[in-house]
Amino acid sequence: MTDKTVTGDTWVLIGPVYPYKGGISHYTGLMYRALSKRHDVTMISYKMQYPKLLFKKEQRDYDNDTFKVEGTRFLINTADPFNILKTAKEIVKLKPKKVIIQWWHPYFAPCYRLLAGRIKRAGIEIVYICHNVFPHERFPLDKLLTKMALKKGDKYILHAQGEVDPLKSIKPDADYKVQVHPTYSVFNFDDLDKEGARKLLGIGNEERVMLFFGFVREYKGLKHLIKAMDILKRGQFKDKAMPGLYIVGDFGGKKDEYLELIDACNVKDDITIVDGYVPDKEVGKYFAAADLVVLPYESATQSGIVQIAYGFKKPVIVTRVGGLPEVVEDDVTGLIVEPFDDDALAGAIFKFYEENREEAYTRGITEREDRFSWDRMAEALG
Repeated sequence: MTDKTVTGDTWVLIGPVYPYKGGISHYTGLMYRALSKRHDVTMISYKMQYPKLLFKKEQRDYDNDTFKVEGTRFLINTADPFNILKTAKEIVKLKPKKVIIQWWHPYFAPCYRLLAGRIKRAGIEIVYICHNVFPHERFPLDKLLTKMALKKGDKYILHAQGEVDPLKSIKPDADYKVQVHPTYSVFNFDDLDKEGARKLLGIGNEERVMLFFGFVREYKGLKHLIKAMDILKRGQFKDKAMPGLYIVGDFGGKKDEYLELIDACNVKDDITIVDGYVPDKEVGKYFAAADLVVLPYESATQSGIVQIAYGFKKPVIVTRVGGLPEVVEDDVTGLIVEPFDDDALAGAIFKFYEENREEAYTRGITEREDRFSWDRMAEALG
């Protein structure tokens, strides 16, 4: 038996999914599961996502099939217009009620303009899930490209109130809903508790451990966290045991800049670096082992890292940028500080440890689980 209640209408979901790497792929797989409880959903992904010329690293990870969607049709070559038109024809043949497309970068604009345009002419509704309307790292023509694709949409799901104005700047009459990013609660494959995770990592149970996780990009503000560590070491924790920091993620070739800053701040002994892509199976131990996850972003729309942290019931410290204050309740599920303010960031870390806030914030996260459920997201889509 199954608890699936199909409404009789067919939907198509487009986006990256296993074996493609990354948060959008995880998101798409979990969205498919949630929608499939209510609808007959066909999952369509890419036979070629990015050309190797633009993305030289391995784009797939076959080690963990937790997010696998059985029956996925890997049809779309994002750089081949003939393939895109052929895929659109295949989708139209399915006669879906709506087609849901993941949007996060203008690279996909020519592909989606062609795909969505053909589908829309068949009278099929197009819904864009906008992880961010414009890219985190802006570039010339990004607005033009974004408009080229998104104006073909009929409806839009945004994950932050701050994305409304960017969307309206390219489509003033856009029909949208703001729905918070759901929680990723599927990464603890080995059912690790803090003690078990720390044993794997060689961390003592009495040690204080913070986590910075994910691709290291300038806008994510890691430099501010390193400087805050320096402030704490010279100030509030001068005569106390310093919290340690795990930096886990791919530095994208700029690791030397951060190593130089770590040396200059004299916090090398307090920081552990795990450089490179972290396979899904390895993610859980870092979150389970941490007391606190820190996101000192300079800019943001929303962040899947907060939702992974919440999946592990881990408090967070975030900056007041983008949609982060919409998902973090100050002094309830974590702490919010102003961006670029290294002293404020240091103060928040000190407050967390000095006032022993972990248990209270964990309770706050648990009490708000329903708000971040995938069922809520499915409801938002209709």
